[in-house]
Amino acid sequence: MKFYIKAKPNKKSEKIEKIDENHWVVFVKEPPVENKANQALIKLIADDLGVALSRIKIISGLKSKNKIIQIDQ
Repeated sequence: MKFYIKAKPNKKSEKIEKIDENHWVVFVKEPPVENKANQALIKLIADDLGVALSRIKIISGLKSKNKIIQIDQ
């Protein structure tokens, strides 16, 4: 399953806004330094969906605010 994510790092609170089924805006507190924002994004999504962290991978956009993530079944 693929999701298209718009990442918003350095925010005061962490939340997920679902635009539609596969397009989300994800707000995280961590800065986009040393992969911290990506790790926080993955953890937030895993907690929201109730899946293991190891099942979520960023397949595009590691250094971009626009990301594509894949969740293994």
